[in-house]
Amino acid sequence: METEIKELVNYRINRAFETLEVAKMLLADGKYKDANNRSYYAVFYGIKAVYALENKDFKKHKTLLANFNKEYVATQKFPRELGKKISTLSLIREQSDYNDFYIASKQESQQQVEIAEKLLAEIKKYLQQQ
Repeated sequence: METEIKELVNYRINRAFETLEVAKMLLADGKYKDANNRSYYAVFYGIKAVYALENKDFKKHKTLLANFNKEYVATQKFPRELGKKISTLSLIREQSDYNDFYIASKQESQQQVEIAEKLLAEIKKYLQQQ
């Protein structure tokens, strides 16, 4: 792996885990909508780390997620159930960020953090194998 690509992969996966830690702090502080946002972004940065291996990047979230599902989930490089979990993360993040009347619960935010933890563990394992 080229040095520049390796540095980008490391930067993105480190950012993903840092963002997950922020999500956990927000959850503990009762900031559920913000915890949902950070859980999603932790996974978003993790997926971008995977694409850094291929020297690929996407400007739109939906394009990134659709490609990830097509190239990595559908081909079972990652477990199929992760595709649904990523969709849930995205949907709840959008509700939390853009719906003024959306009420995020502690249980929901806890699930979001747990999903992000599982997804990042899978992504980290995949990156280490490359």
